[in-house]
Amino acid sequence: MYQKVSVLIIEDEKSICDFISKTLSGSDYKVVTASNGKDGLAAITSSLPDLVLLDLGLPDMDGIDIIKKTREWSSMPIIVISARTQEKEKVIALDAGADDYITKPFGTSELLARIRTAIRHNNKMANASVNSNRPYSADGLVIDFEKRLVTLGGQEIHLTRVEYKIVSLLAQHSGKVMTYDTLINQVWGPYADDNNRILRVNMANIRRKLETNPGEPKYIFTELGVGYRMLEDEGI
Repeated sequence: MYQKVSVLIIEDEKSICDFISKTLSGSDYKVVTASNGKDGLAAITSSLPDLVLLDLGLPDMDGIDIIKKTREWSSMPIIVISARTQEKEKVIALDAGADDYITKPFGTSELLARIRTAIRHNNKMANASVNSNRPYSADGLVIDFEKRLVTLGGQEIHLTRVEYKIVSLLAQHSGKVMTYDTLINQVWGPYADDNNRILRVNMANIRRKLETNPGEPKYIFTELGVGYRMLEDEGI
């Protein structure tokens, strides 16, 4: 029997919750809702949704705490939907474990696309043991993790060890924002200087090698003040 993908909406504004519920139900998702943090946490553990849409400004607790509590035991995708537009707020949510961040107001097409990407990425990670060696491939760019080989249009691209590490990390999480701090910690280690200048320098070099026009990238996109997002893997 076909099982619908289930989405839990934790949102205290009824009009927004109703709008999202109607949108998702019309796109064949199973919807569960909660209007506060306590009920939201209870619904996460009881219904085990495939994805959570989370408002940060809840009446009884901060959404960041819900992310942290959920991440103690689950990797289910969490997309933050919030009126908080400051870059710092986005970084805090993503570093706490959110998979994506959408700022209100938003369109239905954007919301549905972000949900599809988060679910595909989660499925990819769940099957990582089976497909861990499958190359990344998107619009002519191929990254063979087993051979540590990067090609563009069939031509090998020579990257330094650090450049390759950055690109491979972004590729393994394609479609998802990786914050500056996450990249710096994973490439240079937890004791690296948190000044992201070294990351920006390496990214500029990577874009010169991969992008036809580094000023208008098509493979690695900048989320200003937050981090980088790589073009989604076509093979996900």
